[in-house]
Amino acid sequence: MTIIAVDDDKTSLKKIEKALTKVKPDATCYFFDSSLSALAKAREEEIDVAFLDVEMPELSGIDLGKYLSELNPYINLIYVTENTDYAYEAMKLHASGFVKKPGSESLLKNELDILRYPEMRKNYKRVFAQTFGNFELFVDGEPVEFKYKRTKEIVALLVSNKGAQTSNGEIIANLWEDDGDPEKKLSYLCNLRQDLQNTFKKLKLEGIILKQRGSLAIAKDRIECDLYDWLEKKKDSKYRYTGDFMNQYSWSEFYHAELDEISYELEDEDF
Repeated sequence: MTIIAVDDDKTSLKKIEKALTKVKPDATCYFFDSSLSALAKAREEEIDVAFLDVEMPELSGIDLGKYLSELNPYINLIYVTENTDYAYEAMKLHASGFVKKPGSESLLKNELDILRYPEMRKNYKRVFAQTFGNFELFVDGEPVEFKYKRTKEIVALLVSNKGAQTSNGEIIANLWEDDGDPEKKLSYLCNLRQDLQNTFKKLKLEGIILKQRGSLAIAKDRIECDLYDWLEKKKDSKYRYTGDFMNQYSWSEFYHAELDEISYELEDEDF
């Protein structure tokens, strides 16, 4: 379980930290006195539970909760506050609960024991990337429709790179090879990236793509993928590589040698 606690009052934050350390010693916990810093962390790592103060500078606990819910619809928002004036706003966000400050160990434990979205929800991933055969991206069981076909191809490339940051230059080289004006391709890539952002924002999947200056990556731990499952579990995987990988894209041929070698090794183990 991954937990963040956010409070601009450092004294209150220390009390929450002390209590959580005792209540959930095995959890991964992050503590922030800045709501913007907490949001930045949530863009990097999926958060299961967020203990939030309501009244904070930069970004209120209510607004922070909205952003966190966009990144992970199944996050448990628990508000730690001196009053309940914001209860209605919090309930509209489907908050998991409220804790009266300063937040005792027993109160925190009680909230963690009755989470709105239990930890087992973490095993459910809304996004499935199919790479064996033709590439397809599914969200909640339905194929994703992008404005441009090339946008889907960018996602395929990011998935094939297994979480590694992929530069704009690499994307252009794979999608267009040596065809056309480089400046026009870069301009077109900007449109594709905007389409990607708009589509995933609409689907509340903003945390799936990790952006850096001039590069993109897929948050591989937040999606289910036949390739990833097969590479991790080998013979125990429910998926099988049979020589077909993202067939509709010519650049996918460069990945076949690696996948074929792994497949041959698995076959040799059977003899």
